[in-house]
Amino acid sequence: MQAKDIAQYALKALMDGGADKAKCVLVSSEKNELNLEADNINLLRTTFNSELNLKVIKDQCIGKISINKTSTDFINQAVKDVLEMAEASQPDDAHDIAPMQNPEEFNDGVDTPDLDKMYQRLEEFQAQTKKRYPTVLLEGSIIDYTRTSAYTLNSNGVDFCETKGNYNFMAMFTAKEDGNVSSFNYDSIALKNLDSSLIETGQFDTLLRQSSEQTVLKPLAGKFVGDVIATPSAFASFLGSYLGYLRDYYMISGASVFKGKVGEKIAHDFLSVSSNPTSDQLADRCFVTSDGFRVKDIKIIDDGILNTYLVSQYGGNKTKLKNLPNDANRLFIAAGNKSLEDMIKSIKKGLLLCRFSGGRPSGNGEFSGVAKNSYYIEDGKIQFPVQEVMVSGNLVDGFRNIVDISKERNESGRSFIPWVQVSGWTVSGK
Repeated sequence: MQAKDIAQYALKALMDGGADKAKCVLVSSEKNELNLEADNINLLRTTFNSELNLKVIKDQCIGKISINKTSTDFINQAVKDVLEMAEASQPDDAHDIAPMQNPEEFNDGVDTPDLDKMYQRLEEFQAQTKKRYPTVLLEGSIIDYTRTSAYTLNSNGVDFCETKGNYNFMAMFTAKEDGNVSSFNYDSIALKNLDSSLIETGQFDTLLRQSSEQTVLKPLAGKFVGDVIATPSAFASFLGSYLGYLRDYYMISGASVFKGKVGEKIAHDFLSVSSNPTSDQLADRCFVTSDGFRVKDIKIIDDGILNTYLVSQYGGNKTKLKNLPNDANRLFIAAGNKSLEDMIKSIKKGLLLCRFSGGRPSGNGEFSGVAKNSYYIEDGKIQFPVQEVMVSGNLVDGFRNIVDISKERNESGRSFIPWVQVSGWTVSGK
C-alpha cells in the first residue's frame, strides 16, 4: 500500500473496531547522512523510517499508540491494542479531535539532496576548523538531508499531507591545549541549501572560538547580583520554561503565574515573541499542528503584553479557553537596537551565559542551574572564561527586568533568537 492508503486503512480499522472518533498520523522519512568522526568522513548511509500514530476516543475515553511497522497485521494488532487502552482509561469529556477542515497538501524545501555538495561542505568545515582553531577537536559532526512526508487523517474528515526536505548540520567539539581540555560544546542548524560554508552558519564559528579559549578556566570567588547576557541557546531554554506557564499543565491546574493576564503586561516592552511555523525564513517549516489543525502564525507577546495562552484542544476544552492552531514552536523574538558588543560594554559586573544546565523552574518562576562555557564580565569587558558557576533568579521577574535585546539574532533554521540582557540574577562562584 502507498503511504496514504496505509493511513486510510488504519483509520477505517479504528472506526470499524468501535471507536467514536479516531485520528491517524503516518510519518515517513528518508535520511541521507554523512558522519565526521576522528578526522575521518567515514559513513554515508541512507535510512528509511515510518511511524504510525493512532488515537481513539470511545465513550469519552482515550487511547494512543505508536508503531513503526505498517503491514496490515501490525496495524490490526495496534488497532486492537489502542481500543483496549481506551476501554481501560478514565472518561473525560474534554477529549476530542480536530473538526473538519478543507483538505490540503503542503510541499516545501529541497526535493533531492546534493550528496557531492554535502561531502564538500563537511570536508571544508573540517579544514576551516583546523586552520582557524587548531586546538579544537571535532568529536562528531553530522550533515544530513531529510525528506519527510506526513499524512494526518481523522474521522471528522481532516485530510492533510505535508512533504518537506531540508539539510541539517550538527557538530560537537572540545579543545585541548597543554594537557588542558575544555568542556564540550555543540550547535545544530537546519538549512534550505548548502550555499554557505557550514562554519559561517548558526553559531559554529563563535562556539569553536570559545572552545579554543576555554581550556584554562578561572574560578569566580563569592557571589554577586548583576546583569546576565544570555546567548540565543541559553535564552531559548529560559523561554521554553517561561512559555510553559501558558500551556496545558499550568492552565488546567489553575496554578499559572499568568492566569487572567491576557491583555496585560507580563514582560519588558523590549520583548516580542511570535510563533511563525509557516514563515518562509525558516528551513524547516510546519503546516499542521499536533492536534490536527492547519497552522496559523501567532504573536504570543507583543511589546511585553500577553496576547494569548498556549493551550491545546484538550486544554481549551478543560479550561473553556480558546485553543489556537499553533504548537508554539518555531519561535521568533524581535531584534533589539543595541549590538551585543555595546551590551557587553554597558555591564559593570556580570556574566555572558553561553550554556545553561538546570532543572525545571518552580511554579512561581524560581530557578537555579549551572552556567557552562561562560564568561565573566567586568567594567564593560569580557575578562575570562569561568569555571562552572551557579546562576539563580526568578524567570517571571527576569523577563520584566530585561535591560536590552541585541540587534543580532541567531538563525537556526527553526528559530530566530537574539542575545538578551537581564538584570537582578545571582551569580555564585566558589
